[in-house]
Amino acid sequence: MTVRRFHVEGVVQGVGFRPFVYRTAAELGLDGWVANVDGHVEGEVAGPSGALEEFAARLRTGAPALARVRRVELADGARQSSPTPGFRVRRSAPDGAGTAPREIPPDAAICDACLRELRDPRDRRHRYPFINCTDCGPRATIIEDLPYDRDRTTMRRFPLCADCAAEYADPGDRRFHAEPVACPVCGPRLAWEELRDEEALRAAVKIVGDGGIVALKGLGGYQLVCDAGDPAAVTELRRRKRRPVKPFAVMVRDLAAAASLARISSNERRALTSPERPVVLLARRRLRGQAFVLAPQVHPGLDRVGLFLPTTGLHHLLLDELARPLVVTSGNLSDEPIAIDDGRARRALAAVADGFLTHDRPIRSRYDDSVVQFAGQTRITVRRARGLAPAPLSLPVGTPVAAVGAQLKHTFTLAADGRAHLGPHTGDLSDVSTYDAFLASYRQLRELTGIEPAVLAHDLHPGYLSTQWAKAQPLRRIAVQHHHAHVVACAAEHGVRGPFVGVAYDGLGLGDDGTLWGGEILVADRCGYRRAGRFATAPLPGGDAAVRHPSRTALGYLLGGEPLGSPGPDARLVRSFGDRLDPAEAAAVRAMVGRDVNCPRASSAGRLFDTVAALLGLADRVSYEGEAAVLLEAAAGDEHAVPLAHRVVRERGLWVYDSAPTLADLLARRLGGEPTGRLAAAFHLTLGIVTAEVVARVVADGAPRTVCLGGGCFVNRRLLTEVKRRLRARGLRVLVGGQVPVGDGGISYGQAAVAVARLAGEE
Repeated sequence: MTVRRFHVEGVVQGVGFRPFVYRTAAELGLDGWVANVDGHVEGEVAGPSGALEEFAARLRTGAPALARVRRVELADGARQSSPTPGFRVRRSAPDGAGTAPREIPPDAAICDACLRELRDPRDRRHRYPFINCTDCGPRATIIEDLPYDRDRTTMRRFPLCADCAAEYADPGDRRFHAEPVACPVCGPRLAWEELRDEEALRAAVKIVGDGGIVALKGLGGYQLVCDAGDPAAVTELRRRKRRPVKPFAVMVRDLAAAASLARISSNERRALTSPERPVVLLARRRLRGQAFVLAPQVHPGLDRVGLFLPTTGLHHLLLDELARPLVVTSGNLSDEPIAIDDGRARRALAAVADGFLTHDRPIRSRYDDSVVQFAGQTRITVRRARGLAPAPLSLPVGTPVAAVGAQLKHTFTLAADGRAHLGPHTGDLSDVSTYDAFLASYRQLRELTGIEPAVLAHDLHPGYLSTQWAKAQPLRRIAVQHHHAHVVACAAEHGVRGPFVGVAYDGLGLGDDGTLWGGEILVADRCGYRRAGRFATAPLPGGDAAVRHPSRTALGYLLGGEPLGSPGPDARLVRSFGDRLDPAEAAAVRAMVGRDVNCPRASSAGRLFDTVAALLGLADRVSYEGEAAVLLEAAAGDEHAVPLAHRVVRERGLWVYDSAPTLADLLARRLGGEPTGRLAAAFHLTLGIVTAEVVARVVADGAPRTVCLGGGCFVNRRLLTEVKRRLRARGLRVLVGGQVPVGDGGISYGQAAVAVARLAGEE
């Protein structure tokens, strides 16, 4: 008889791993035990050596779908002449000696087996909104501490009834050691004012069916729900939520309903039905006689729509009753964090919702819905949150590091022992409540993972609240340039350890020279970089105000673009655009640019997108960051186009894209009657050509042939496709983030990777 101790690390708690170990040992006739210990799984097995080898192999390769096994270690166990027969699951316990960070399982959408029970009148959980098992249900949003057991989650206030306790203890049951297990007898209950359960659900259904708005308590926070086909309801939601035009996500009952509204590829289908259940941005169908028609106010002016499938039994019940797609959006006012506390939700959303469908299971951690899209075979993560975060990503880190991200689309990262825990999307830190949410989320994840950082990485920008917070902490700090973090995030995700060319296109980030960057070609590795190329600079009249006023930015480009030797638009073309604007505003912008007052210059790809959108009449003012670029991409559609004039020059040792000829040609062709869509397509095509040309010149100067793309502009599918296609045509290896957001949501991961590399370089 051979005895072995085993130790398993990874996402192995809250994913059915102990039941899997139990069944595996039983099948192989092994004796012993298994337990959650601190943040990992360990135990002891006894039996023939061949069976033990098979046991170890299955731990590595046969784990449950939600598990992520990172390390399996086996060692000689205590010698026993007569081991205790049988195999059992021991009570979990903390491990004071444990040093490895603990990994938190993300929430998982309702599985097919639970969905069948939900709809089965003979099942005791028929129509129970909080149905779950070891394969699905809340995890990260209810965990208060590890090791993962019911009494360390927000389910501890719901003692198991006799039937649930029997399932929990039965090795042959799907709910064997499923910690959130519950039923109508012992679990959470729906509430609508004084109504409970089915009556509460019916009240919510009636409100939505009558054109109202319901605040629903979901997995990771409150959500606002209305009929996606009712123009009046969607318009009213926009007014109350203070969200004029930013697209809403739409939840549909099943894949068939999704397919009636959008064209869905195989990759998109897999994402829609995955346990993560992200919102997937899809190409909208334009069919007459379709089963459902979305109100145009859901995604005004856009050819893509964000769809997702139900994540919980409660969502399924709502959709089954209403039999129509629903707008399901974050339960907050615009730019604020999603509400999770019942009292605060009622105060914050009282003027938005016509009623609250809530329940008595507390939400421990805030997780908004994740958002992804595809450009061909390339997956782009727009927002990493529920279902994806805080699952760890690989990063060769020794000294524990925290990286606190940027300002917009904020995230943070905690990294130690070879793993980086990229926290959930928080939002715009300029909002006080969002800043508070960041601090709370950071504290919670630090406590759960057990990571105590020795070093803080932050952005160069002194005005970012994340930077200010980092500077106030009594830890060593490492400042990381914004665009270096963008491209290193891509490189680190793909395991690129050597030098590479980084293409970083976004709105604005502070450069190491104190100016604003945003259209950058870097030759970099994880430790450092040198700037090799950039976009031409232009003034931003009014500074930050220009971001909300693309017409101001456009006039800044036309009047004060960087003089690089090429003629800009002639006065007649500039006047044709200026005449469209408010005379007082146009005069103020001319004065600011002429006197160089409050006009910081920027080499920004994002602001160039804003400029072109304004010149084409698509966006003079915007209500959310990136709106002008989204409208420009939508206008381009599938149009074929001839590229605009463009020029790349050598300026002070850098390759510089001179955008003046591009803007002059754009205005001339617009005045000549060329359609807006074709010109929008021409601009995307031109940026693809220019990027490939600049990168090719940098490579000819001796730079590596691996290219890493980063920055929020690469959420634009048409731009990404053009750039990748043209770079690959030149024989270059092109990479873009898949699990890490390409925009500012991935900055913290890139910062962590830079900090880790610099620390390693000191050793």
